[in-house]
Amino acid sequence: MSQTDWKTHGVKVVRAGEMDTNTPQTAGMTRAAAITHARTGANQLWAGTVVVQPEAKTGPHHHGELETVLYVVRGRVRMRWGDSLEFAEEAAPGDFIYVPPYVPHQEINAGDDECECVVVRNGREPIVVNLPMESPEPASAGHSRNEAAGMPFHPKR
Repeated sequence: MSQTDWKTHGVKVVRAGEMDTNTPQTAGMTRAAAITHARTGANQLWAGTVVVQPEAKTGPHHHGELETVLYVVRGRVRMRWGDSLEFAEEAAPGDFIYVPPYVPHQEINAGDDECECVVVRNGREPIVVNLPMESPEPASAGHSRNEAAGMPFHPKR
C-alpha cells in the first residue's frame, strides 16, 4: 500500500474562476496563472492563459531560459520574433506555437475578436523580460483597419 497521501499530494484542479493574474505581465496582454509551484506544487512547469484584446499587440519580450508552448483556443494570433521582430507567422484555433529560450517575440491579435491561448513553460518561475524595442507592426494591429488601408494582413485559412 502507498504511503503517499494522494488526497493532499495528488491531482489538483484549478477552476477557471481561480486563475491568478498576480503574475508578471507584458503590455497588451493579460496573463493568468493556473499551475504554479505555490498553487499546485508543480516543480518543473508553469501553465496558464493569455488573452490579447482586439486591435492589440503586446510589448516585445522573452522568457529567459524557458521554453514556451502556446495553444490557440480562440481568435487568431500573429507572432513576431527575431532581433528586430523581423519574422512573422500566424496561428488559428487548434494550432500550437513553440517559442525557444531567449527569443524576442511579440503577440498580435490578428483578428476582430479577443484572442485566447493556453500557455505552458518548462520552469516553475514565471520569467518575463520586457524588451525596450520597437515593433515593425502597424500602430493598429487589427484586421479590419489594415485591410481597409489596402494592407494584405492575414489570409483566412
